[in-house]
Amino acid sequence: MGRHRRITQPPRSTLATKAALAAGVLVPTIASVGSAHAATPQAAICTSDRPELADKLSEDINSALEGSAATTAISLHDRTTNTTCTLDADRHFDSASTVKVTVLSTLLWDAQKDDRALTQQEKDHATAMITKSDNDATTALWKQLGADKINGFLHAAGMTNTTLDSEGHWGLTQITANDEEKLLQLVTHSNPVLSDDSRAYILKLTGEVVPSQRWGTPAGAPSDAQVHVKNGWLERATNGWRVHSLGAFTGGDHDYTITVLSQDNATMDDGIANIEGIARAVHENLNAPASGAQS
Repeated sequence: MGRHRRITQPPRSTLATKAALAAGVLVPTIASVGSAHAATPQAAICTSDRPELADKLSEDINSALEGSAATTAISLHDRTTNTTCTLDADRHFDSASTVKVTVLSTLLWDAQKDDRALTQQEKDHATAMITKSDNDATTALWKQLGADKINGFLHAAGMTNTTLDSEGHWGLTQITANDEEKLLQLVTHSNPVLSDDSRAYILKLTGEVVPSQRWGTPAGAPSDAQVHVKNGWLERATNGWRVHSLGAFTGGDHDYTITVLSQDNATMDDGIANIEGIARAVHENLNAPASGAQS
């Protein structure tokens, strides 16, 4: 898991036991998997208003990926330096529980259209769904909204590469890192799709995720950042463990988002370690003094 973890993590056996509790209900039966086979390695590509930052980020992210057997996709954007990094960001993955941010966004978007507040039951479901990754709450909201409304939100959000499972398994929604980044950008900045109140509600809940699920992209985040996270994890008979992490970092001078999606992890912990290595490289570089800065 790394020696410099910032987030308290339960023992590995606890994580394995809890894996099915938030991976994605209503999915076909999973089975244990043998050796995982990753795709041909690719390199992360970064661009920035600070070319030296882009070069260093690319180098450190690719270094973090060395030796990993996972198939990994990355999309990140730092507005402060106009920095972006991508790696295989249009590859599709089973969403697992990361789709819960889309479900909440759809709920709020739909309520906006009727100019209504959420009911207490909707608030209770939303809180359990995001902060604890509760599957029953997710299923209740998924059924309430239905595919037409969820697809309507995806269209409004420009998430054109996200596809719902034809049999209605929300954990098998097909997502891409670039589409998840589009969602994070909507959540963190004013836009015509999600109202400021809706965005604030999403940020509030993703900022209150229980400690045992605050792994992944928050690893190595600066202590003065407001951390917002939603993770997903799911084991299936092919491609091993899917382990994903969506993170938004705000407050102070911080204004960046990170999406890391992965599969072909032999264990859930392998997936977490893979994501956290990438996250530490990103946080360290985005928060380092600019070259030539005066002390």
